Amino acid sequence: MINKIVIPAAGKGTRMLDLAQDRPKHLITVLDKPFLYYVLSNIQKAGYEEIILVVGHGAELMEEFAQQGGREFNLKLVNQFDVVGTEKYGTAMPVLAAREAVGDEQFVCIYGDNLYSVRDLAAMRELYDDYEYLSLLQVDHPEKYGIPVLEGGRVVKIVEKPKEYISDWASIGCYKFTPSIFKACSEVEKSERGEYELTDAISSRATEGKVKARKMLDYWLDFGKPEDVETVAQFVRSGKL
Repeated sequence: MINKIVIPAAGKGTRMLDLAQDRPKHLITVLDKPFLYYVLSNIQKAGYEEIILVVGHGAELMEEFAQQGGREFNLKLVNQFDVVGTEKYGTAMPVLAAREAVGDEQFVCIYGDNLYSVRDLAAMRELYDDYEYLSLLQVDHPEKYGIPVLEGGRVVKIVEKPKEYISDWASIGCYKFTPSIFKACSEVEKSERGEYELTDAISSRATEGKVKARKMLDYWLDFGKPEDVETVAQFVRSGKL
């Protein structure tokens, strides 16, 4: 059973425009609570014993949240910029920053601006084996996502925003990792976007035959654009969390 979960939450949240001008987007209020509160609440209900929050931009506000409104979650904060610096940027960096905090244990990893069901988060804890796992959800526009190529239940590679149709099952930022992912992250080279991509680290593991995929049981809500505030608010009001 997996008990640790890592939450990368170091980004600026530029797509949130003025809403994230004075705070990390994870702390933007939805109804009467920061969005991050709902993420952490579902994680806690799923049974995780250790929550590692990787912070960066607006770190002091995240620390304030951890000590006040988020105190019930017993968070362990890791400052990405203190651990890996500010020169390297990209989704592989917060995972790499959590290396010491995670140690030699397996862990689940979700982005702090994504909301998943308690049932899916609990199911991730059961994936205790030697493989990395992607969570997949059926989407309407696969050309906007990372789409895994599967062979016999294993992920052969991941194609980012494919121009030709591969599948409508997309990777949506919910992972289970073994400690081997840290070496893969440390060896990632800068992508065409000028970033160090977690997808490239996962693809490296896939070439070793060590990545599998699972299908989501319930929902995925992304919190990246201003209109997502009302979407999440409606979802909270519906009682579907």
